[in-house]
Amino acid sequence: MTDAVATDGPPPPDSTGARVSDRFQRMRVPALPTILFADANEDYRAMARDALLEGRNATDMRTVKDGAELLAYLERAGATEGAVMPRPSLIVVDAGLPGEGENVVKQLKANPESRRIPVVVLGADDAPASVERAYDAGANTFIVKPVTFLALVRLMKVFTAYWLETAELPAGHSV
Repeated sequence: MTDAVATDGPPPPDSTGARVSDRFQRMRVPALPTILFADANEDYRAMARDALLEGRNATDMRTVKDGAELLAYLERAGATEGAVMPRPSLIVVDAGLPGEGENVVKQLKANPESRRIPVVVLGADDAPASVERAYDAGANTFIVKPVTFLALVRLMKVFTAYWLETAELPAGHSV
């Protein structure tokens, strides 16, 4: 049988059939919206991931521990079609990232590749100066960081529903 095509690897030599990698490249699997969540506290990142799952949102969450990891993620995100690191539809940044919360937001909003991605800043309190710094840096929303799991579940439901389902985002923004 000379026209047989392998189904689990490259085609046999001199075959005219499609290669497996060609088939996979043509597949269109709908991607879930991705939230990139930056928080220095590993336990809080885990709690946020659990809260998102508890809220039953069909969303992919990626977490990073600091601004450098966040920016490095964005450099690699979406580099190729179907990338393992999808471009985020929403970025959540802890204002208290050690020495860099508002600086990261400024860098995100200054970069043409990320400036249109909505950024939610979670602050420790609602002090007017903290709120002003976040918005001056370019945040789209400032929210006081929930400390209980139930409050975090409610928050995840609200801001994912708003930013990923309700808000009209600029053309070319993939959700």
